[in-house]
Amino acid sequence: MNGGLSGLRSEAAGVVRTVLVSAENLQLTLRSDVSLEERAFSDRLHCGGPEEAKGKGNEDLKEMLESTKESLKLEAMKRVVGLIARGKNASELFPAVVKNVANKNIELKKLVYVYLVRYAEEQQDLALLSISTFQRALKDPNQLIRASALRVLSSIRVPIIVPIMMLAIKEAATDLSPYVRKTSAHAIQKLYSLDADQKEHLIEVIEKLLKDKSTLVAGSVVMAFEEVCPERIDLIHKNYRKLCNLLMDVEEWGQVVIINMLTRYARTQFVSPWREDGVFEENSDKAFYDSDEEKKEGAAQTKPYVMDPDHRLLLRCTKPLLQSRNTAVVMCVAQLYWHLAPKHEVSIVTKSLVRLLRSHREVQYVVLQNIATMSIQRKGMFEPFMKSFYVRSTDATHIKTLKLEILTNLANEANISTILREFQTYVKSQDKAFAAATIQAIGRCATNISEITDACLNGLVLLLSNRDETVVAESVVVIKKLLQTQPSQHSDIIKHMAKLFDNITVPMARASILWLIGEYCEHVPKIAPDVLRKMAKTFTSEEDIVKLQTVNLAAKLYLTNSKQTKLLTQYILNLGKYDQNYDIRDRTRFIRQLIVPNEKSGALSKYARRILLAPKPAPVLQSAFKDRDRFQLGTLSHTLNSKATGYLELSDWPDVAPDQSVRNVEVVEAVKEWAPTVSKTKAAKSDDDKFYSDSGEEEEAEGSGGGSSSGSSEDSSSSSGSDESGSEEDSEEKSDSSEDSDKSYSQSEKSSDSGSDKKKKKTLKNKKLQKASKDSESDGGKRNGQAGSGSGSASASSEESSSESESGSGSESGSDSDSGTEQKRRTKPRPPKKVEVKDCEMSLLDLDDFSPAAVTTPKSSILSPSLLSDLQGLSLSSSTPAIQVSSPVFVPVHSHELLHRMTGKGLAAQYHFPRQPCIYGDHMVSVQLTVNNHGDHALEDIHISEKTSTGQSIHCFRPIECLEPEASATVSMGVDFNDSTQAAGLQLCTKTDTFSVSIQPTVGELLLPVTMTEQDFSREQGKLQGMNESSASVTMAPETVSSQPISKKVVSVANVGVVPSGQDGVHRFAAKLVSSGALVLVCVVQKDSSAQLTVNTERTIVGSMLLRELQTALGAP
Repeated sequence: MNGGLSGLRSEAAGVVRTVLVSAENLQLTLRSDVSLEERAFSDRLHCGGPEEAKGKGNEDLKEMLESTKESLKLEAMKRVVGLIARGKNASELFPAVVKNVANKNIELKKLVYVYLVRYAEEQQDLALLSISTFQRALKDPNQLIRASALRVLSSIRVPIIVPIMMLAIKEAATDLSPYVRKTSAHAIQKLYSLDADQKEHLIEVIEKLLKDKSTLVAGSVVMAFEEVCPERIDLIHKNYRKLCNLLMDVEEWGQVVIINMLTRYARTQFVSPWREDGVFEENSDKAFYDSDEEKKEGAAQTKPYVMDPDHRLLLRCTKPLLQSRNTAVVMCVAQLYWHLAPKHEVSIVTKSLVRLLRSHREVQYVVLQNIATMSIQRKGMFEPFMKSFYVRSTDATHIKTLKLEILTNLANEANISTILREFQTYVKSQDKAFAAATIQAIGRCATNISEITDACLNGLVLLLSNRDETVVAESVVVIKKLLQTQPSQHSDIIKHMAKLFDNITVPMARASILWLIGEYCEHVPKIAPDVLRKMAKTFTSEEDIVKLQTVNLAAKLYLTNSKQTKLLTQYILNLGKYDQNYDIRDRTRFIRQLIVPNEKSGALSKYARRILLAPKPAPVLQSAFKDRDRFQLGTLSHTLNSKATGYLELSDWPDVAPDQSVRNVEVVEAVKEWAPTVSKTKAAKSDDDKFYSDSGEEEEAEGSGGGSSSGSSEDSSSSSGSDESGSEEDSEEKSDSSEDSDKSYSQSEKSSDSGSDKKKKKTLKNKKLQKASKDSESDGGKRNGQAGSGSGSASASSEESSSESESGSGSESGSDSDSGTEQKRRTKPRPPKKVEVKDCEMSLLDLDDFSPAAVTTPKSSILSPSLLSDLQGLSLSSSTPAIQVSSPVFVPVHSHELLHRMTGKGLAAQYHFPRQPCIYGDHMVSVQLTVNNHGDHALEDIHISEKTSTGQSIHCFRPIECLEPEASATVSMGVDFNDSTQAAGLQLCTKTDTFSVSIQPTVGELLLPVTMTEQDFSREQGKLQGMNESSASVTMAPETVSSQPISKKVVSVANVGVVPSGQDGVHRFAAKLVSSGALVLVCVVQKDSSAQLTVNTERTIVGSMLLRELQTALGAP
């Protein structure tokens, strides 16, 4: 047995030895192959990487770059590019890297070019040695290599190679690859910064690239145009319509550049759309027809404004970009609409800007600044979204301040009570700078809205007793400004501030109080001298601003009450005469000569009272953003409120519009002769339409001379903007159908195309169309079966095609043309193009996902692209589930005392809430009153007289003619509490007496229970997140742990309906507010002895109050 074991041991030991020897041989073999690579790795591990051990690490990378093996070179270049990406300096490797610039390996060559772009400017001499290699690479078959070579060549900033760079840019501008042409546009800017004398040659290249039909090139060449020759507007004329139509397909940063350029262009080429006599339909009768009678009769009269079709084209093409995920694009479109759109259309950007407030704080800061500027001139734009500007506790101070600014701008008589309630909360903030800004905002509101001035003053006076001296100081400064408006009525406030003077330490606040007392010393004749006495004691230790106001106070009191203050004034003037601050010394000498006449003093002393006690105008509290509209919105200059380098100012609107024919594109003869058998108008349409030109496949498929037209491309972009869920094929079909309809309407009056004419008729519904084209209508009316399905986005497409045809906006496609459009104008007046249904576009902008205040205005019947039809055209009810009011789950029997029998001289009254829908009105809460007569004589004519002044409406019960002693009567009434727990004040009257009483509802009685499914509950809850959600956790009492008491306690607190739940421990309740109809959703998630409460409602105050009451009801005592 032992012998067998020893044999096995020796055999196993032999096998292990054999394996070890083999491994050692294998290791030695591999070591000889990858010694350089291992060494680099070991240096990286032990020395902290090549960037830290520069000497040895870089040497290893150089060895790898000079190796004969491409795998090592590739690995080395990856590490070098990694160093650059981490911000490390790898310039020492330039000689070793530049040797590999002619390598055949594509991947290696790309990395080498990335390195050279970074360091070519620093190592210019070495880079010049490789110029011939870069020139050869410009002919490389690979477009990425050609582009990279041009990028490196333009990065070598040596004046001697300017001619070589110029030649390379010109060749690249005609390259077949759009990526290379895009790179040449980037190189133009680099060459211009190196040698501005090449401007004329570069403009030629820019002009050529502006005609490029590729969306990849458009943004880059417009950027080059803005850098090199922004004043050459004439280069844009022929390309304007093409750029508008390409806009949807350009990359995001290209869109930003193009929109900014087109904004400047439009301000020079179109007249102002902000005239009151404007006609804003895209096609109007007067826009096309020129009545001979009007010409004769009204030759001297001013014609009403009619929007240029190219102006409308720009607005229409940019509108879908409001849905862009790039915040810069949305901001650009918003500023374009602000500066170019008619005033009634600007509001279309509101929802998109509010959506951006969900982004990062950097984005919020810029967007809020622009909204602050816009809200000064157009309060109505953002008023429905006022809740979006409420301050959150997580906001940074600069964000809070901007939101505060916007809320102040939006304040008016209707919403000031809500805003002031918000401000009351903000004043208590721990952020002192924000609290001070809130007090300033209260002052601005009080100045702008005279009805609340007294209330604001009283509130600010209460803040004077605040523990925080920053709040007190700011309150004093604001009170001072407010008191200047009506000082005689507020002498008590001045006295109160004088009493608090000793406790206030902030210099600005002390100076403000001294100024007030001095300015209105006649209103407080007893207090002012005493304040001056106190200041004389502490004069030497005060701040300079306080000393100056003390000297002023002394001078004013000397003039009005010299008997009491003469000696004090002389004492203070002597102290000021030797003060360290020269301003105080100068002020003291001036005051002494002014108020104390002597031989040296001149005639000025006669006017001392008129100088010092002159009535002063009340200060105007203005927004800090009042003058920022002089800068273009969305620019750096607007953000900084100072003109930044490179800022291009927007020009004023021209009085007379320049010739719009400069934007027409000339026709190419070959295209005219292309299809002689097709009708002239149809061929013209096809010429006019063609502008997407990278391939001719669609031209062959159409067989009508027109390929992917400007109209169809524009239509498809609008279709994609209006119906995002649709596929590309759907968009193409819509484009084709709109193209057909446009062609059919371009026919002569004698004939008509079939299906597309029906769609146009269905969309426009214009009586004038019927007068001008009866045959066309009757023909289309017989076959209008397929028009119904296309009346959505297809109608918008048709409309846009017709507008495109009218404006002659066919974009350039090698042979882009507008002469076809001119032919159509001569041959047919085109009645179908009178009215456009702009608002058939359905977009994300129209979804009511921001929960603004309810809008009850019906959908506008005016077919103009206005906010009215865009935002109010959709109703939330179409997407929400059917929610119906149900009967109450629990009705409390507890009554509240309305009038005690002692107070009522024998008349007693109690009220309770029966939790039933009110029969007197849908917005009223039903209240049941029980009236008792505890007296010894009958009470006659018991009735209610409404006294409330809080905006609540009351439906009174019918008078009780007679109530005998010890008798009682029960009546019902309705009160609209406006979703507030504020008490409704009433007067309960008898024939001889009147008693003031009030009905105080709890928040739970402002609700009506509703029924809904669990799925509907979850869906509605998902819409009420963020600020609309209030949640808290509560430790429940032991008797509340079972499920039945939870539901019972919740329904006893609030009049809510129980939503069926398929989960254990999860209880859901739903209700709606009686007055506004807003949903209130309650969810209780039970976890052992604790529960998580969540209340979702757009009325956040109601939600927080209900949450507190539920916490009290469910919590352990």
